[in-house]
Amino acid sequence: MKYEFKTEPYAHQREALLKSWKQREYALFMEMGTGKSKVLIDNMAILYGKGAIDGTLIVAPKGVYRNWSEREIPIHLPDTVAHRIGVWNPAPKKKEKDKLISMFDVCDELKILVMNVEAFSTRKGVTFAERFILSCRILLVVDESTTVKNPKAARTKALIKLARQTTYRRILTGFPITQSPLDLYSQSEILAPQMFGFSSFYSFQNHYGQVINRSFGARSFRQVVGYQNLEELSNKVDEFSFRVLKSECLDLPNKVYERRDVELTPQQRKMYKELKEYAITELENASLVSASNVLTQILRLHQVICGFVKTDEGKVTGIENNRLDELINVLGEMQGKVIIWANYRHNIREIVRTLEELAGPDSVASYFGDTSEEEREETLRKFQDPDSDLLYFVGNTQTGGYGITLTQAWNVVYYSNNFDLEKRLQSEDRAHRIGQVNKVTYVDLVCKDTVDEKIVKALRNKLDLAQEVLGDEKWKEWIS
Repeated sequence: MKYEFKTEPYAHQREALLKSWKQREYALFMEMGTGKSKVLIDNMAILYGKGAIDGTLIVAPKGVYRNWSEREIPIHLPDTVAHRIGVWNPAPKKKEKDKLISMFDVCDELKILVMNVEAFSTRKGVTFAERFILSCRILLVVDESTTVKNPKAARTKALIKLARQTTYRRILTGFPITQSPLDLYSQSEILAPQMFGFSSFYSFQNHYGQVINRSFGARSFRQVVGYQNLEELSNKVDEFSFRVLKSECLDLPNKVYERRDVELTPQQRKMYKELKEYAITELENASLVSASNVLTQILRLHQVICGFVKTDEGKVTGIENNRLDELINVLGEMQGKVIIWANYRHNIREIVRTLEELAGPDSVASYFGDTSEEEREETLRKFQDPDSDLLYFVGNTQTGGYGITLTQAWNVVYYSNNFDLEKRLQSEDRAHRIGQVNKVTYVDLVCKDTVDEKIVKALRNKLDLAQEVLGDEKWKEWIS
């Protein structure tokens, strides 16, 4: 295989590419942070270079799909590959619409259409995707394929049907099994019919599940009470997949950074716009603009995108938002213990309450100003105990960012960020320190085109926000 990489692959990425690139159907089961997107992009470029495909349809969840067009493809796709990208929007503006329509042009460029998986629950989304698939030879990519594990879901049925009309197919996820081995069936059907040799989900279920007949009143039903033949199932998965964990990738850097986008709700968007206009007016009319009053305005904007508003009297009112849902999606892609940093008490309490409901009260503990010293010590002891039920450490960097050791976790989620660079760096090192034996992945939840995005960018670039918002009216760039 003769191919010039734009970014040099790690050894495990090169191995994954060599095993997969010419396969009609293949699964990249690579843990978050191991670089499965790069493997796929190189695979796409090779197939296009050999004249095997004319286009690629990338399907991913809402929090991920724009990462492909805005970051992953520009970083990893070789400059020698002429291409055009269209990003799905059910109500596109003129520029977006023109790019989407250009997906049907007859041209020599590689056409890449990026869609969110939720679109396949709608007739409009399915119709557009089908038109694109029928227009050229397609590589179909389903990122975070556990989003189509439910065989009864409309989007699963739609994608399986559309997959039959594509030339190459790939599914990507860190952990294809989130609830049970039966999750594998629908994901494999995206790749090819009867990948496991079964004509229906029910025959697959009967073979790998332990099923008993139950009755409830006059109603009878079949219930899965356990699983069987799992070694056989694992061997079959090995035939069409590449699997790797971060702990197995000795070539990875010690820290890996990821980003997940969160969409603003209409209510948030309206409030953010109004508050932004107010902030600009206040600062323009101020006799002296200081870092303190700029950061105060940024703080108010940040609270809105984090799902609440706070009055001058301290009263907190929640706002409908998607941030918590995206956190749950991210946690579903992770294994082992996880640190979750949130900047605000309201969010910490909300996260803890939600995780208690989903995973049980023993699975989560908070660590912030309201946590007693006794509770803090007990939380640290349990979290560092690999055999304890405590999976999620939820705290703020003001309280938990210094002096504690949390090396049982190798995944860290920033639900929201503190503006203080030192606190960000210190909080990163709670997991990344002596005693850590795995690579550590840091995931930032980010609302696009808001101060949220600018804060994360500044912190990632190790910029001090207090200095950054001053001088030459830089505050306007931040708030506007």
